Amino acid sequence: MSPFIMSFLLSNLALGTIITAASYHWFFAWIGLELNTLAIIPILSKQHHPRATEAATKYFIIQAAASSIIIFSSMLNAWYTGTWDITHLTTYPATISLTLALLMKLGLAPLHFWLPEVMQGTNMFSALIITTWQKLPPMSLLFLTMNNTPTTILFLMAILSTTIAGWSGLNQTQMRKIMAFSSIAHLGWMVIILPLSKT
Repeated sequence: MSPFIMSFLLSNLALGTIITAASYHWFFAWIGLELNTLAIIPILSKQHHPRATEAATKYFIIQAAASSIIIFSSMLNAWYTGTWDITHLTTYPATISLTLALLMKLGLAPLHFWLPEVMQGTNMFSALIITTWQKLPPMSLLFLTMNNTPTTILFLMAILSTTIAGWSGLNQTQMRKIMAFSSIAHLGWMVIILPLSKT
């Protein structure tokens, strides 16, 4: 891959994150998430290897499913409240489905099965992007909707993430899978901190 294309894709990653983090409208937040997903797919599959293509396909399917649930829950919330504002998330089915979709995008347990497999099929640079930069847009949306998200679901999934990832990470010998389970465990701690201490 040429350096021009790589810099273009990395700038699209940054742009998608900035759009998602700065938006207060659900449609623009969704556009930022989709821009992030579409920019990471060529980076994941830049090695012409079947495992890299499989990892990129798995990543695309999971992220597209989670994004469709996000846009569905925002439409459901807009149907009941009459506004597309992120901070006016008041419909209970919309809050549950949005929380589960964001936690699926992050890779928290029990929705974490895609993350170790995707990271094992990529190189170390792509794995680093997946475990760091790609977590910023869903975390920013979780932070923006923190006053309305169900804390029992967050606590349950955070405890599951730290427990399952801790035990699963002990059983691994490959570096990228250890990184994946470490990311899942640390995301569990970050999600449990969000409702307890917003500052």
